[in-house]
Amino acid sequence: MNSTSKFRKLAGISALAFAGLTAANAVNAANWRYAHEEYEGDVQDVYAYKFKEYIEENSDHTLQVFRFGELGESDDIMEQTQAGILNFVNQSPGFTGSLIPEAQIFFIPYLMPTDMDTVIEFFRESEAINEDFPQLYSEQGLELLKMYPEGEFVVTVDEPVTSPEEFKNKKIRVMTNPLLSETYSAFGATPTPLPWGEVYGALQTNMIQGQENPIFWIESGGLYEVSPNLVFTGHGWFTTAMMANQDFYNGLSDEDKKLVRDAADFAFEEIIVHIDGLADEALEKIKAASDEVTVTRLNEEQIEAFRARAPQVEDKFIEMTGESGQELLNQFKADLKAVQED
Repeated sequence: MNSTSKFRKLAGISALAFAGLTAANAVNAANWRYAHEEYEGDVQDVYAYKFKEYIEENSDHTLQVFRFGELGESDDIMEQTQAGILNFVNQSPGFTGSLIPEAQIFFIPYLMPTDMDTVIEFFRESEAINEDFPQLYSEQGLELLKMYPEGEFVVTVDEPVTSPEEFKNKKIRVMTNPLLSETYSAFGATPTPLPWGEVYGALQTNMIQGQENPIFWIESGGLYEVSPNLVFTGHGWFTTAMMANQDFYNGLSDEDKKLVRDAADFAFEEIIVHIDGLADEALEKIKAASDEVTVTRLNEEQIEAFRARAPQVEDKFIEMTGESGQELLNQFKADLKAVQED
């Protein structure tokens, strides 16, 4: 066989091998499904698309993202993830609290620091976040991939509020989370749990009807033009969690497990840049759109009146979660102290 024939034969074998490899990659490639509980452009949506970006740029896999309402309410997408219909889900502890009671820890008021740099460092370094919570989620068939903050809690109300006394008889719509209701009861308001998808419509209806005490609600980052008065109490940060169906995750190759972890880390780094200043930007848009909006930022003396009511919420958390909740709270506080001392 002359050298030309040998070359052609080798080239043919190489082409077959390449074709076989390409076919194998096509077979192994998958379309993964990811649902979250917010709308287009919201923080969870941005995170989801950054996760998608990394997956698709670094593998043959594709990722399909479903926004709020496309596959149902928050409870629906969690059930679909546990059943393996969805591969990934992003859900806040506010809704996960019924499944994992300890996740309600994020609603203990004045537990979290207020400045963003400290909050971000806490999420990076916390043993409670990175070791204890993954175990709690694992017990529910979920692989916790990342917890991250979305923004500071904001209260919208029909008139400026600066004290618990001024919250008295105010109706408030909150997520379907027992501890969140406990928090605003402690603050003096009258909370009513409501699925997230119904909150905005309920607010609009009550304002249009001119009721004496319009319903108001808690939000993070995204602020709405229908909000007549915004009150910043400094009592917490809205936190969310991104996770995978555990059976799906455990069935991945080591390479794909690393891909998923790296994508979650990439999206985290992108999202902390995204949320920096997000609330201020939204606030400026609202103020520019309406001369009637007021913004109230409580001073330290005013905050102290609310902070004095926080221990009763902490006690309720322990009552709800028992020994495991107490241990988690102890670790949470230790992690926060370590971050604040750095």
